[in-house]
Amino acid sequence: MPAGSNAKRERQYEHIKDSAQERGASPKRAKEIAARTVNKNRAQAGESKTASKSSTEDMSPQKRGGQRSGTNRPKGLTKEQLYNEAKKKNIKGRSTMTKRELASALGR
Repeated sequence: MPAGSNAKRERQYEHIKDSAQERGASPKRAKEIAARTVNKNRAQAGESKTASKSSTEDMSPQKRGGQRSGTNRPKGLTKEQLYNEAKKKNIKGRSTMTKRELASALGR
């Protein structure tokens, strides 16, 4: 956990990490899942200094609960998440690309 975290977030991190490992995730992947979930919750609660728009405006990880992994829904990252990644990689023409085109340009 990052420095300055409170006891609630520490417990939440450990619980998520343990749950992920019980579901078969490697220790490294379990730590990543837990850290991302806790960081998103911190951002939504206003506890972090910086936060992306997708972290603060998307529904919480607990509420979403795998909704994007259903069989009738699009899987993977949202268009906004793909756009933000393309922006970081300085991909030209990203503002006019569709979700499918963004994924292709990122090599997904």
